[in-house]
Amino acid sequence: MFGEGLLLKPKVKPKGHVVVLPDADQLPEQLAGLAPGVAEGSQMARHLAENGFEVIVPTLINREVLEKDQSAREWIYRQAFQMGKHLIGFEVQQVMAITQYWQEQGAENIGLAGFGEGGLIALVAAALDTNIDASLVSGYFGQQQAKWEDPIYRNIWDFSTHFGDAELAAMVAPRSLVIEHSQLSEEVILPTQKPKKYDPFSYSGYKGALKQTDFKTLQEAFNRISLIEKNARDSRVLVTGPNSTSIAFGSMNGLNSLLGFMGIEGNLDLSGDKPIDQRKDFNPKERQLRIRNGMEAYVQQLMHLSPATRNEFYLHQVMPNWANKEWSTKSYHPYVKPDQFIKESQKYREYFKDEVIGSFSDDLLPGNPSSIQVYENEKWKGYSIALDIFPEFGGGGILLLPKDLSKGEQRPVVVVQHGRNGVPEIVIEGLTSYNNMAAKLAEEGFVVFVPYGLFSGEDRYRWLDRKANTIGKTLFSFVLAQHEQYLEFLGGLPFVDKNRIAFYGKSYGGETAMRIPSILEGYALSICSADFGDWTRKVADTSFYNSFMHTIEWEMPYFNMGNTFSYAEMAYLIFPRPFMVERGRHDLVQPDEWVAYEYEKVRSLYTQFGKGDNTNIEYFNGGHASRNKGVFDFLHQHLNWP
Repeated sequence: MFGEGLLLKPKVKPKGHVVVLPDADQLPEQLAGLAPGVAEGSQMARHLAENGFEVIVPTLINREVLEKDQSAREWIYRQAFQMGKHLIGFEVQQVMAITQYWQEQGAENIGLAGFGEGGLIALVAAALDTNIDASLVSGYFGQQQAKWEDPIYRNIWDFSTHFGDAELAAMVAPRSLVIEHSQLSEEVILPTQKPKKYDPFSYSGYKGALKQTDFKTLQEAFNRISLIEKNARDSRVLVTGPNSTSIAFGSMNGLNSLLGFMGIEGNLDLSGDKPIDQRKDFNPKERQLRIRNGMEAYVQQLMHLSPATRNEFYLHQVMPNWANKEWSTKSYHPYVKPDQFIKESQKYREYFKDEVIGSFSDDLLPGNPSSIQVYENEKWKGYSIALDIFPEFGGGGILLLPKDLSKGEQRPVVVVQHGRNGVPEIVIEGLTSYNNMAAKLAEEGFVVFVPYGLFSGEDRYRWLDRKANTIGKTLFSFVLAQHEQYLEFLGGLPFVDKNRIAFYGKSYGGETAMRIPSILEGYALSICSADFGDWTRKVADTSFYNSFMHTIEWEMPYFNMGNTFSYAEMAYLIFPRPFMVERGRHDLVQPDEWVAYEYEKVRSLYTQFGKGDNTNIEYFNGGHASRNKGVFDFLHQHLNWP
């Protein structure tokens, strides 16, 4: 991974050194006056260079739409987020590499200026890089509330729990900061706005908007800096136009304030000489592609190395002897006692719950269950159940009860979870891909509970996840709380054996089958249907045509999951409880070889601990569907029914 841009070098010893960051859709050449598109008064790099400063203008990843309503910035964000990296971090590191180079060369008076997306990068870099003496942030400041409304590529895990723009600005102190009240153009902002006809139950392609900041909001955020950092008020200034209006970015007042904080006396002089680009065949699109490809190559390398990274994080920490196995020609190796693995895995269960999925610390409300009968046939009755979870947040589903329940008898329960955009009825009333799984289980004597999945309404559930990310939570944080309540409710029913509650989920329900039982040990076993495989590659692999890099599922990346947990590691958390995979050979979710590769890690672990009979995978010659034959056998065996 590398950066590219422009170096503007004076012919005499520089007065100082400044990194200038354009907005994402601006070229470095435009800020240097070498290409049209930026007004002369805003050509920051040019003005600084003409006045004796050495200037470097890095190229930022632009907002060009690549595919599926996905900008180039989102393209890098999606894959990087899953691997514990971020586009913002990459671009901040470019700034830090430049200032480190200058510092190593003995440079004095290092400054930073950025506009728009470059203003965001400048603010973060200024907070982190103590080589920078003074910074100018223009066209970005004061949007400290509702960070989840920003474009998706600005999504930073758990940011709002700890920071807003004012907090970042306070971190700059005692170094100096200039905030310039300027605006992005309407041409840049309008394409990002929410559609006027917006239906949260359908997919709109809307993933957050660029916004103008009014002066009142900007001033409130600026004043808030002094409430956080009270000892450096003279080291920051807010630059505006007459009567607090916005001004063109890179104004003389803004730049002169920056240079004053850098210890440079005097004001900038503007030259009337227009610079000329002497390169003959330069193509900025090729440069943009090189930078983007470099970032992608770096992230893809992390993805390909991630199985070893995850082993180093979890399995080889818990079982260090497994990290350096010796060559063996023995025909038999003794099984290993699992006690150490089970004990040590508990802290990884907590890590997965709190740091990857995100869990709420709030106490659950009393369930306060209510019910109404909605089904009845010869063998079972069905009831719609509603439960309280948190204030203004509930859960529920459909409970199927066999009619042959005897007084005092306690039956096993199968919690059956439907997939994306589904409702409980589709696993009961005959939708082909589910094969009536819930109804058939009830016919075989199991108590069955089919929860409503939160993953319904294409934009609605994605925006819930987006909001949750800003406070270190995810969509599954809510699902986890629901299932804690479901286990409490089901375990308290007189006809239920609370030690025999199983989970069986298909598609998005299969995602749930991996994430929830790995945390909640109240589930006696788990079955993942039509979803299992190499999850890290499914999310982040740019070369696989059906990865989430090429679909509308922009909510799928979970921060740093690729380096900590894929599906094998989630199954390790389920161990020693029984675990099964149901896989259709024609299911395009993932290739068979990815599924087999990931599952063999699971089978190997169960087998090494002498629990090989507790896991199984059933392949069948079908698609994204549930066959139920092997699954039902697995449930009967491990739930001891009948």
